Amino acid sequence: MLKRVALFLATNLAVLALLSIIMSVFNINPQGMGGLLVMAALFGFGGSLISLLSSKWVAKRAAGLHVIERPNSDVERWLVDTVARQAQAAGIGMPEVAIYDAPEINAFATGASRNNALVAVSTGLLRSMDQDEAEAVLAHEVSHVANGDMVTMALLQGVLNTFVIVLARLVGRVVDGYLSGGRDNGGGGLAYFAIVFVLDMVFGLFASMIAMWFSRHREFRADAGGAALAGRDKMIAALKRLSLNQGQNTLPKQIAAFGISGAMGHGLRRLLLSHPPLEERIRALEAGRVDGEAALRQGLLA
Repeated sequence: MLKRVALFLATNLAVLALLSIIMSVFNINPQGMGGLLVMAALFGFGGSLISLLSSKWVAKRAAGLHVIERPNSDVERWLVDTVARQAQAAGIGMPEVAIYDAPEINAFATGASRNNALVAVSTGLLRSMDQDEAEAVLAHEVSHVANGDMVTMALLQGVLNTFVIVLARLVGRVVDGYLSGGRDNGGGGLAYFAIVFVLDMVFGLFASMIAMWFSRHREFRADAGGAALAGRDKMIAALKRLSLNQGQNTLPKQIAAFGISGAMGHGLRRLLLSHPPLEERIRALEAGRVDGEAALRQGLLA
């Protein structure tokens, strides 16, 4: 756990240091409107894009992945062959295939592009699922890759981050000016920074709700894509098996949203969940509300 926390902090500090250097080199003044927009874009997109580009590296170290380079067992050979067949059917490059040690049934996909991705499954999944169910889970993850979900999520997060940074500072200046009686203190007083800090959290909460809405939407599409690759009955059976341990997730926070299984919540807490309830996902597949073939075609054309 300490290793994961240290890795997370080091990555974020490196991002902040790099972006601060860029602003200093180009003499960008964040107080002006133009400078504010540039700063917001740098920090908003910079962190998201760097996280995307380093996602495989981070996942391998944070989750302790064993990447299968040369299969040493029948299970490893089956995993590699299955992902290779599904990747070819989905029209993407062969992802790296990995196993990580975790008690729950889970899997995830990550990577900077559809042709530079990684698919990983937990040891708990390999112990608890039969071959048909595991095939469907792999198809779900390959569908995420084919749909370009990792890239789209990073871009969406970058846009949301940028809006949060800009809005918090613009509103902060207005509120600070009102509280100071219209005196111009250059936007650098303690009250201004306190107001911006609070607004960053409030606007960030709403931005997270939008990002999580998209995350839940992409899970339905990935389920439908998995059904198109492996078969609807297999995908439904896999989701029913997942329901046995829904809510359990030992994945590090930075990659937990990419797992096939997410946390549970009710009421307002549902707005911040990255995954819809498994019952809803099963009903959507049974009703055929999402066209899996269409979802995959959209991914191929993206």
